[in-house]
Amino acid sequence: MNWLIIDSIIENALKEDSSFRDITTSSIIDPSSKCKVDLIAKENGIIAGLPIFKRVFCILGKVNVELYLNDGDYVETGQSIGCIYGNTHNILVGERIALNFLQRMSGIATITNKAVNLVHGTRAKILDTRKTTPNLRILEKYAVTVGGGYNHRFNLSDGILIKDNHINAAGSITKAIMKVKNNILFGKKIEVETEKLGQVKEALAAGADIIMLDNMSIDTMKKAVDIINNKCVTEASGNINLDNIRTVANTGVDFISLGMLTHSIHSLDISMKNLSWI
Repeated sequence: MNWLIIDSIIENALKEDSSFRDITTSSIIDPSSKCKVDLIAKENGIIAGLPIFKRVFCILGKVNVELYLNDGDYVETGQSIGCIYGNTHNILVGERIALNFLQRMSGIATITNKAVNLVHGTRAKILDTRKTTPNLRILEKYAVTVGGGYNHRFNLSDGILIKDNHINAAGSITKAIMKVKNNILFGKKIEVETEKLGQVKEALAAGADIIMLDNMSIDTMKKAVDIINNKCVTEASGNINLDNIRTVANTGVDFISLGMLTHSIHSLDISMKNLSWI
């Protein structure tokens, strides 16, 4: 993880939440008081984001975080994840921000892990997408890996993905691939989005390294995998969820990309409870 980027994310979140001051805490809490609070899971799932949670209080200062688990560990309802102790004011100021990061990242890791388990025994690996929360991509993609998934391209410079609008603008899949090959330095993989078998054949003939099978029926996807016949990497995408993911994996695709891993997840319920004075 790039802490230079992550610290900036955390600092901006803290500024957003207390640009001036926490008027509730400042009114009630003695600035020099100290307390201890427990970090407790309120539902089952995979934990992700503990280093981020801890870093929030490190930036605020005068607070220690003791963790009993590591990212990737399974947690059950009621289980203690750790404890936070130190300056009461800073603990209360950082509580919501630290939990927001931890809850969202754990939710992403949890649903990713469910998807990974559902395709176990097939050749398919689970990929994320760029459908992430603006400015939180580094955290959300990290959470996907904690859940056992893999990262697709992190940004637009990481890889070449020729989508339908690129194809329309270029005139055809073949022309789009030709333009890319003429303008991109050696070494970048070329992925092409296809929706029909004719497009699959064209992308394969034009030298695509990866062919995305987008919004295809299961029957069409099976035929596409047979046509490609391991000549390039295959990725299934579009209208895939936990109910049909196993069926998609059984078509023989290499990867399954899921926007749902980051754009519509359920944050894991985690709380800071049982404040006591020290």
